[in-house]
Amino acid sequence: MIEGEGVRSGVAILIAAMNEEKGIGPTIQEIHRYVRDAHILVVDGRSSDRTVEIAKDLGAAILVQERKGKGDAVNQGIKKLGADFEHLVLIDADFTYPAQSIPKMIEIMKRNKDVGMVVGNRFNPNAKFRHASNDLFYLGNRMLAFAQHMVNGVRLEDPLSGLRIVRNELAQRWNLKSQGFDVEVEMNYAVENGGYRIVEIPIAYRSRLGEKKLKFHHGLVILRRMFAEGLS
Repeated sequence: MIEGEGVRSGVAILIAAMNEEKGIGPTIQEIHRYVRDAHILVVDGRSSDRTVEIAKDLGAAILVQERKGKGDAVNQGIKKLGADFEHLVLIDADFTYPAQSIPKMIEIMKRNKDVGMVVGNRFNPNAKFRHASNDLFYLGNRMLAFAQHMVNGVRLEDPLSGLRIVRNELAQRWNLKSQGFDVEVEMNYAVENGGYRIVEIPIAYRSRLGEKKLKFHHGLVILRRMFAEGLS
C-alpha cells in the first residue's frame, strides 16, 4: 500500500484492461495514494503482455474476462464485486484520469442522496483536453455529447468520461447490454432513467500510456447505443 492522502470507506474500484502494461501500474499506484483501503478489481480481457502480473504485484484482484469488450468487462466486474460496497469507481487503465479527484467525487455522492453518479469532466478550461487528444477526437466527443442530449435527454458535458463513481446499490440492479465503448452511454441513461441525478466535476486529463484503442468506428457503435436506449 502506498501511503498518502485519501478516504477510507466501502469503495470498490473496477478497471477494465487489455494490454495496458504501461498504464496499469501508475494507475493502481495513484489509486492507492488517494483512496486507501479500496478493493481494486482488474477485469482483464486476456492480455498478452504483463498487465495482469503488474496488477497482481500491486495488490489488485484479477477477473479474467469471458468475452470481449469494455462493456462486457464492466458488466462482469459489477456482478463479481456484488453488493458489499457502497460506492463503485470506474476508471480507465491507461493513466489518463486522475485518482486525486476520486475522494471529492465520493464526498459529493455522500452529501447528495439523489445523486446516482458523479462523472469526471475533461472538457473544462484547466484540463487541456485538446492537447491530450487530437482535434478530431475532441470534436467527436463534443458531437456525441450533443447527440446523447437530443436522443436520450441526458445533458452532460463529457458523457463518455472514463472516470465515474456510481452508487453500488444502483449498479447492482443493472444488466448492461453494451459490449464495448458504448457502455458509458448506457450507464448515463440507466442512472437518469432510474430517477437519480448525474453530477459532473472538472478534472485534469493526461495523455494515455500505451496504444490508443478507441477508433472512429466506435463512435458509430456509441451512437447506435443512444438510439437503442432512446427506443427502449
